[in-house]
Amino acid sequence: MKYTDTAIVFSEFPNEISLAINISNCPCHCIGCHSAYLANDIGSELNKDVLKELIIKNDGITCVGFMGGDASPSIVNELAEFVKDEFPKLKTGWYSGRDFLSDKIDIDNFNFIKLGPFIPEHGPLNNKNTNQRFYKIIDGNLIDSTNLFWKKKV
Repeated sequence: MKYTDTAIVFSEFPNEISLAINISNCPCHCIGCHSAYLANDIGSELNKDVLKELIIKNDGITCVGFMGGDASPSIVNELAEFVKDEFPKLKTGWYSGRDFLSDKIDIDNFNFIKLGPFIPEHGPLNNKNTNQRFYKIIDGNLIDSTNLFWKKKV
């Protein structure tokens, strides 16, 4: 599994300072994808050693987010488990473009999971008409928390 780049983000996982790792070779090919370049087989290998280095380099993060990886859910799961074991104070999240959770994913390795392809007429997570769902994992259950992305009227 390869990654192209990383960023420190504040909105992908609510209330977290997240290291977002953009994973390439996405098989979903969503029309209108904001990161269409991630469909290409590009970047560098993402393994436990590289992940550990990225985490150490980004002191102050509270979450590691795997952005994609639908071609290799078992590796995403393995890396999330590694984060949980090696950095127990960090939370983990996965953004999948699939409508369903892969059977290769153990939700106990995650705090957050986003499911669903981007469909332009439904919009992203911050659109109340979105088809995408954002879940918090609580006691081994997927709790729909998509509404955390919706702006509240003041």
